[in-house]
Amino acid sequence: MRITQLLTKETILLEVQSQSKNEVIDELISVLDQAGKLTDKVEFKSQIINREKQSTTGIGEGIAIPHAKTKAVGEPAIVFGKSVEGVNYDSLDGQPAHLFFMIAATEGANQTHLEALSRLSSLLMDSEVRKQLMNATTKDEIISIINEHDKVEDEDQEMESTSGKILAVTACPTGIAHTYMAADALKSKAKEMNLDIKVETNGSGGAKNILTSEEIEKATAIIVAADTKVSMERFNGKHVIQVPVADGIRKSGELLEKAQNQDAPIFKTNGEKEDSTSSEKGNKGLGIYRHLMNGVSNMLPFVVGGGILIAISFIFGAQSANPDSPEFNQFAEILNTIGGANAFALIVPVLAAFIAMSIADRPGFAPGMVGGYMAAGGDAGFLGGIIAGFLAGYFVVFLKWALRNLPDALEGLKPVLIYPLISIFITGFIMYFLVKPLSILNTGIQDWLSGLGTGNLIVLGLILGGMMAVDLGGPINKAAFTFGIAMIEGGNLGPHAAIMAGGMVPPLGLALATTFFKNRFNESERKAGFSCYFMGASFITEGAIPFAAADPLRVIPAAITGSAIAGALAMVFGIGLPAPHGGIFVFPVIEGNIFLYFLAILIGSLITALMIGFLKKPINK
Repeated sequence: MRITQLLTKETILLEVQSQSKNEVIDELISVLDQAGKLTDKVEFKSQIINREKQSTTGIGEGIAIPHAKTKAVGEPAIVFGKSVEGVNYDSLDGQPAHLFFMIAATEGANQTHLEALSRLSSLLMDSEVRKQLMNATTKDEIISIINEHDKVEDEDQEMESTSGKILAVTACPTGIAHTYMAADALKSKAKEMNLDIKVETNGSGGAKNILTSEEIEKATAIIVAADTKVSMERFNGKHVIQVPVADGIRKSGELLEKAQNQDAPIFKTNGEKEDSTSSEKGNKGLGIYRHLMNGVSNMLPFVVGGGILIAISFIFGAQSANPDSPEFNQFAEILNTIGGANAFALIVPVLAAFIAMSIADRPGFAPGMVGGYMAAGGDAGFLGGIIAGFLAGYFVVFLKWALRNLPDALEGLKPVLIYPLISIFITGFIMYFLVKPLSILNTGIQDWLSGLGTGNLIVLGLILGGMMAVDLGGPINKAAFTFGIAMIEGGNLGPHAAIMAGGMVPPLGLALATTFFKNRFNESERKAGFSCYFMGASFITEGAIPFAAADPLRVIPAAITGSAIAGALAMVFGIGLPAPHGGIFVFPVIEGNIFLYFLAILIGSLITALMIGFLKKPINK
């Protein structure tokens, strides 16, 4: 498939009118939408914004390639836009972007589509192509330039020598742009420097030009330019340079020079790096929030699945899982056993294990799991699990450093014997003495929350509800959500009721706003507002993100206000929520008055809708 089967005259914009990054994104999306390429314009924009949050797609040299692979795309397409004046796109080189290629790939994009998209990314690395595109004045010229340079190359055509070759792997989260641009930049620069190189690309269509074990064995060094997971075990004992995929594009010469001089750490399959004067030397750094979120994200499936199973069991009666109760129901007992005695019992050990693994790679998993299990068994709760995870992770990092000079004969014993034996013992030994005081502290927090007066409950509800709307699914939202789960595990169901109420309000408030204040929104926003009814009802706070991204100064304060009030009312009404997720689908199992809980959410949503209605100006003005 040729690139111009995806880039057509109807998706070419010769004069971009926008003056900012967000405006450019909106303008290009509108072209795609008008061409009938999208099934959900708002969802597509959400995915484009999410990709920008990972790293800017303004790659420098005046180019920006915003892209997304999502079910919101009905037909794969490319939209081209040109700005003579240039737009500040947060590009890697700090310079304005002039040429914009927005790539819209379907979730199930076939191989021919992906190959065409990858060729476009490679083609843009040619300065002559960029110059011609800037000078083009008609859509026909744009099509002609692309066709002239769109040549299918055999990716496996490499230099004959396999001895002393520099190897590279490129990969980005989406796998349709940066992956191939980094590969082409490295190959082009290697040709200038008269270096022999082979590049493996891990794109959406799978790995191509895969490095063989023989090539790896004879390689001088390996460059891994990736923003996503790459198979690293095969590089054991080799000099490996690990950098973001953007560095493969922008710093290809510097990377090749380091590889040529073997100025890189020796990679070990257990995650250890040694013998290097390179700036990459060292561990992953503290990154405390990142490690904590890694634990939380891996724990959530247990929380959501187990929590909803427990909640469903309550439908049969509050004591239906108790064999000694007249309400006993065997199916309810099965649900409660699976959800509570097993899935919920694993959340603290899993949290601790993945925190430790994030810090110390695979050797941190076992001590983290053991420390977390001790915390759960000793009623030390989430606090104990978090401490166990960080304790295990950072101890393993220290252990790797302390044992770095062991004889080579013992190298194979490190990951299978030495690391697990010492780290499990030390982590377990420390947790043995920490569990009791942490349990007392955990119990004290629960007792304090249970004894809060009405005034304090209002403040707590305001804070927790408001936190859910500050970043609509971001770190602050997740911090409140994690606190609520900890409270459920400790038997205090009130805080999470406030949290879920606060999380449901932003999308519901925007749905109401687009219904009652139609002249404040364009047609596509009104359609997106309708879908927010369903997302809000399902406790998917992220449904409000596209609106907040488009108009943050009005939408976010309105959302925070409504969410905070809903959270406070839920606490005042004495609502308890045993299920961590589910929205209206778990309303039947709440503790307290369902009508009052619904009223709290409705009041918060109406306040958000009214604020947006008054703050936003009619669109025709």
